[in-house]
Amino acid sequence: MAIFKRSSRESSGDSSPYGEKDIGKTEYQAGATTYPSHEDGVIENADHSHLHRGLKARHITMIAIGGAIGTGLIIGTGAALAKAGPGSILISYTLVGLLVYIVMCGIGEMAAWLPHSSGFAGYATRFVDPALGFALGWTYWFKYIITTPNQLTAASLVIQYWCPSDKVNPGVFIAVFLVVIICINYFGIKFFGEFEFWLSSLKVIVVVALILLCFILMLGGGPTHDRTGFRYYKNPGAFKPYIAQGETGKFLGFWSSMITAVFAYLGTELVGVTVGEAQNPRKTIPRAIKLTFYRILFFYVFSVLLLGMLVPYNDGDLIFATKQGTKASASPFVVAIKNAGIEKLPGILNGCILLFTFSASNSDLYIASRTIYGLAVDGNAPKIFAYTDKRGVPVAALGISSLFCCLAFMNVSDDSKVVFGYFVNLVTIFGLLTWISILVTHIFFVRARKAQGLTKEKMPYTAPFGIVGSYIALFFCIIIAFTKNFNVFTYDKAYGNFDYKNFITGYLGIPLYIIMIFGYKIFKKSKGIRPHEADFYTGKDVIDREEEEFLAHQAAMRGSKQGNWFYRTFLSWLL
Repeated sequence: MAIFKRSSRESSGDSSPYGEKDIGKTEYQAGATTYPSHEDGVIENADHSHLHRGLKARHITMIAIGGAIGTGLIIGTGAALAKAGPGSILISYTLVGLLVYIVMCGIGEMAAWLPHSSGFAGYATRFVDPALGFALGWTYWFKYIITTPNQLTAASLVIQYWCPSDKVNPGVFIAVFLVVIICINYFGIKFFGEFEFWLSSLKVIVVVALILLCFILMLGGGPTHDRTGFRYYKNPGAFKPYIAQGETGKFLGFWSSMITAVFAYLGTELVGVTVGEAQNPRKTIPRAIKLTFYRILFFYVFSVLLLGMLVPYNDGDLIFATKQGTKASASPFVVAIKNAGIEKLPGILNGCILLFTFSASNSDLYIASRTIYGLAVDGNAPKIFAYTDKRGVPVAALGISSLFCCLAFMNVSDDSKVVFGYFVNLVTIFGLLTWISILVTHIFFVRARKAQGLTKEKMPYTAPFGIVGSYIALFFCIIIAFTKNFNVFTYDKAYGNFDYKNFITGYLGIPLYIIMIFGYKIFKKSKGIRPHEADFYTGKDVIDREEEEFLAHQAAMRGSKQGNWFYRTFLSWLL
């Protein structure tokens, strides 16, 4: 492995591989090459303000899919099925999956041109308005400093399947998990990437096994030999009324499943935060994003199709399962397996759910630390959070993000659980606001590159649906954001039991986001970026040179038996 160290000295303009003039050069120092024991070239930095590019193509691929597979798929689909019916969830998960794919393609186009260490916020600052970058970065960080302790809590609840809380306080398990994920993140990007690669690989294997099992059961391959087919689409029906009766109720059920699907997919965009630490990002990031469509089709759409064929929405076990929190008994897959006459599988699946929640908390802490690091790089957070150690780890950013993970201990107290639940409801809107901001940024990016004569031929990757796709996805994301908690408006007028608590916590994120945007504009007096003034080139030369060094190293190593045999043999064909 060749480690290419660089200084922060600026040089004069030079030509990029795309034939454009670059601004703000960073030269590489000669004679800084060593040969450690691992195989791929990693770009390291001589200073303490840059991340290291240590994530390989297979790491990026698995992190991308690992962010999309979690309890939202294994457990959340059960609540959606019980509330809306199989037809509703099949349509909603397909439509929202398409929205996610458009969002990911927008990220891919921007990241392929300039793999920015500041992630989404950096693109918003550069191509839309610094105020949007400020608001997007902080709200995304808020989201992850709440979801990380929430995942830690979920992991401790899963363990109660074997060890009840009256025997061991859940706070013990929260503390253990928290220390472990901090250590994994502290040991450097290469260790984190390898660890997350294997965790995500196991998640893929588990989900593939569940899908294959459900497919076999649907065809009558279980102990009961009952071939269900589309039986439950006819009786009790494909669409279940929700809140109201008749066609209105069926539509409300469908729309509730749209919202459930959105939150099941939230986190898929996290691959956009890894661009600052990805090797050869112009190839690995677009490849991971382009394959998102097939992952969504296989893991989500195919899963909900099979579940709707195996479990009716009025199944007593399913209705009971939706009240069981994050335990295996809450999974519709367990209900399907029980209905097929298979026993002793819930315990195994519970172990898999524990793996899912632990992996999610690990990657969530990573995203939180890199998000505030990006804010500091852009000058929107204290500069201390931009400091990195010799392994390229933003230790101060990791420290402050880890400190907020202690919120998980609130869930040990029954009284605090209610407050923490409001916190979670408050920040989930930030996920949707992130998608909206990414789409807006992509629209401005495309307008700016067209104004400056950057045609598709000059771009490493372009979104297949273009600016039109982003406009359509933006429209639906805004509609879903405003109707996320529509059920609070369906109160009984005779009793006046308007659910004001969920209304406030469900929508407060929107005004907070708007206040941050306009507050920044007022205090910093920032202005929107005009298309012909957008900066496409500052820092791009650094990426160009890193890419050249990496490709040269890969060419030198070509022919040797490099890479991971397990991944190449068993997983790369699927991912």
